Amino acid sequence: MKKLIRFEIFKRDNFTCRYCGKNPPNIILEIDHLIPKSKGGSDDINNLLTSCFDCNRGKKDIPLDVLPASVSNTIKTLKEQKKQTRIYYKYVEDMHNETEKIINELGYYFFNKFQKTKRTHDKYIFGDKWKISIKYFLKTFNKYQIIEAMNMSIDNLKRKNRCTEGNVFSYMCGILHNWKKQRCQTGS
Repeated sequence: MKKLIRFEIFKRDNFTCRYCGKNPPNIILEIDHLIPKSKGGSDDINNLLTSCFDCNRGKKDIPLDVLPASVSNTIKTLKEQKKQTRIYYKYVEDMHNETEKIINELGYYFFNKFQKTKRTHDKYIFGDKWKISIKYFLKTFNKYQIIEAMNMSIDNLKRKNRCTEGNVFSYMCGILHNWKKQRCQTGS
């Protein structure tokens, strides 16, 4: 068994024998198999626990019919952590997918809105890193607020006769940066 795995088991079990509750320096810790290898047990982390030399030798290769309460609680906790971790990663994946969907909707909206003003290609409107900018602003604003900034950008630049490919998206980003700064100053 690798030393790293042994150390992780000791650490998980708080460097305490799971049978008698003793800990170093009064005892020597070992790794014990809940289901002995001779009876088909594995080196899986869920089949391993910290034991002192005396408890491990007293048990030999006899499988435990009933897990010590502390081991049983640890297993329940680990199962719950595993379940919560799966739920969390599913949530993160869903949020990423939703963010990508909103980014694409905003890009489509902005491109169509700009097409009515001036024919061009979206690369020139947005630049190469437009998705990164939108993702950044979505941390502070919802998509409707970003659309409002897009519309303000186009309207202001049309009035000033400066509605060109290179400055529409930049102007919108400037509006959003100003709004964000105002939010920070007012604490809302």
